[in-house]
Amino acid sequence: MALSLALVCCSTSLQAQTTSTKLANLANTPVNTFIGTQDDGNTFPGASAPFGMIQVSPIGEHYSGWRYTDPKIRGFGHFFLSGAGCWEQGGQLSVLPVTGKIGPGGDFDTNKADSFDHKKYASTYTHEGEVGDAGYFKIQLTSYGGITAESTALTRAAAERYRFADNQNEGHVLVNVGQANERHSVAGSSLQVIDDHTIEGKIVTLSFCGGTKYTTWFRMEFDRPFKTHGVWNEAGGKVGVRSLSQQGEVRPHGAWFTFDVSKDKSVTAVTSISHVDIQGARRNLGAEGKIGETLISFDAMREQAQAAWAKELNSLRISGGSKDERTVFYTALYHSLLQPLTGNDVDGRYRGWDNQIHTTDRRTGETYYEFFSLWDTYRAQNQLIALLRPQRAKDIANSVLKIHEQSGWLPRWGYASYETNVMTGDPVTPFLVDLWRYGALKGKEQQAYAALRQNAFGVPDFKIRAQGRAGNPSYLQLGFVQYDRAFPAKGMDVDPHHGGSATLEYAQGDAALAMMAQALGKKSDTAILKKRGMNWRQVWDNSVVDQELGFKGFPRARVDGGDWYTEIDGSYSPRSEHGFHEGTAWQYQWLVQQDVPGLVSEMGGRDMAGKRLDAFFALDALQKDAHQAVRKEWVVGPYSYYNQYRYNPNNEPDLHAPWIYTHIGQPWKTAIVARAADILFSNAPNGVTGNDDLGTMSAWYLFSALGIYPSTPGTGDFLLHAPKFAKAEIDLGNGKVLQINTQGLQATQANFIEAASLNGKPQSKVYLTWEQIQAGGSIEYKLSNRIDTRGWGTQSKDLPVGLSGRVK
Repeated sequence: MALSLALVCCSTSLQAQTTSTKLANLANTPVNTFIGTQDDGNTFPGASAPFGMIQVSPIGEHYSGWRYTDPKIRGFGHFFLSGAGCWEQGGQLSVLPVTGKIGPGGDFDTNKADSFDHKKYASTYTHEGEVGDAGYFKIQLTSYGGITAESTALTRAAAERYRFADNQNEGHVLVNVGQANERHSVAGSSLQVIDDHTIEGKIVTLSFCGGTKYTTWFRMEFDRPFKTHGVWNEAGGKVGVRSLSQQGEVRPHGAWFTFDVSKDKSVTAVTSISHVDIQGARRNLGAEGKIGETLISFDAMREQAQAAWAKELNSLRISGGSKDERTVFYTALYHSLLQPLTGNDVDGRYRGWDNQIHTTDRRTGETYYEFFSLWDTYRAQNQLIALLRPQRAKDIANSVLKIHEQSGWLPRWGYASYETNVMTGDPVTPFLVDLWRYGALKGKEQQAYAALRQNAFGVPDFKIRAQGRAGNPSYLQLGFVQYDRAFPAKGMDVDPHHGGSATLEYAQGDAALAMMAQALGKKSDTAILKKRGMNWRQVWDNSVVDQELGFKGFPRARVDGGDWYTEIDGSYSPRSEHGFHEGTAWQYQWLVQQDVPGLVSEMGGRDMAGKRLDAFFALDALQKDAHQAVRKEWVVGPYSYYNQYRYNPNNEPDLHAPWIYTHIGQPWKTAIVARAADILFSNAPNGVTGNDDLGTMSAWYLFSALGIYPSTPGTGDFLLHAPKFAKAEIDLGNGKVLQINTQGLQATQANFIEAASLNGKPQSKVYLTWEQIQAGGSIEYKLSNRIDTRGWGTQSKDLPVGLSGRVK
């Protein structure tokens, strides 16, 4: 007996020590999940695993799920996207703990269906004592006598714990399957009470931006039996009914479960979901929510969840900076590692884009991923995942190829197993070509190229859902995508509706694909694609003048037949959004990364291009008072995409623009702009600028802070700039570490690169190749607060090479 007790004590001590170590590791990488939950950052504060299938987070009035200032919480949903700009971002399977009488004339009147509307029974709450950490969420509900709500999550199963007030003897858990986020429509659902602690069901909801229906199956098990239960629909509530099936959001439907909390005040529910079937949800719960036949405890799941996050977050280590700056950095890393989402169940099955059930290769530990916001993520988040997690990048690339295999075309914005056709241009090409360049398509290069070539040289049959390059007919013939607002669309967006920007994006994609074609020995395609990479010139009109600033020459949409687009009075302004998706000619003029030398030539040379960039960034105002300038000159509002001529850090088209300065030999200005943009990222609910777009804005911030930024798609190059932190260590996922060290960093002054070296050797070029990055070692920056216009990074020989050579 004494020996047994000693072993238990020893085990408990070791467990406590392990837990303490894991929490200490997480303490070194502080996360605040409330960052981005205000001003349309559209992040969610609740619990998720890295790239998790399931998330548990509050639902309020905001279309994305919950805004920090929402007055009430309607429930805790079990699926969310992070930072997307469109509606329908989850919230299905809404659960809320409540107290009070359920019955005729009660607080929840079973004779009145509207008693079970989550907008009506929503709870007030307080921000006091709230916790938003990686893998753990806690908030205090102030209605119903006061209830503490917590959630945590693993990849496919999550747990929530509700603690009722000490003076309560009875508590209810409402499971609302008929309502989700404010604008996420529930088309139908079913629910079945399996036994006195288990329920199962499915919920059919509409996908992204008004798309088609998709199904989520779920299983929920409580840690103890409920003593009574009932269901509700449009006719009211009924005690003891064990099944419910309903169609349409206008018809309320759900179930309540009543628990005796006179002694044990806490009720824990463990939930799993699946996009395959109910068997998938059962297996997911069994694998991640149980040990044998026993539910895992909330605390045990939380420990696992936070250990997983500690591993992910500790793969990138920084030194220096304030507590707030470190929190912003690691929250950005957290947001960057939430998606794409795991799509396959624990048994390897997943629902493909042909609506058939497929299985991953479980021998290799392959994961199938879903939810691809390619227009956003190809610019920064894709490269970050490849840098930190090469195996994950390989699985992501393979998942995109599987979409092509199953649907016949490559995706644009894939929501679950469905193409939404949201956004424009050709995002899948730079996305996949970059992954090829990073080695994530090894062994599948020919398959990937064939799919990309199909997309670049053809148009999908109108019978299939994919829109592809819908502007290809005019682009392939004339070199530009015609601007035609009446062009038939298969979704909310289509390329000819934004012909000017679509042309620029096609040309960039062609230039990237040309690099892949050349590496694979496809000489004819290489020549064609390189030529098409210059098609940005087809929409460059040298006659356009910005009347206020005097700059001449801007991109401009062309209509069917080739004429330039004009307003009804015959005029045209480069500050107009006509022909450009979520931007203007001022923002899109810089989307020529593949041929910056040619762009500079059209602008009148390096000096004139620099002056145009200065006006674009309001450089004078930034240097006088950056804190005021970024709010006054750049950011008018979270969706200030249109009629602007300034830099718009809220959105993707000009995210790379600060590094155009580096391309033209003015790297010190990149440093000024990047550090000014950092101001828009803060340790506060509004601490993300614009929508976070599935981690893209957060990934942008990370690269900005680290001192390396992914350059032109397909090149594999990373541009160098002054870092924000004194030191950083990056685990590259290949067993090697890349260190970034600085000398002379001054936290309160501007920092410019005086000299750089790689592994002790002088680095005069303003970029490193993927191979140099992957070899690990050390980048050393010597910084100064003095600008040297003839110093590091100013010589033509050290600048990136474009289709027209180097900037002279």
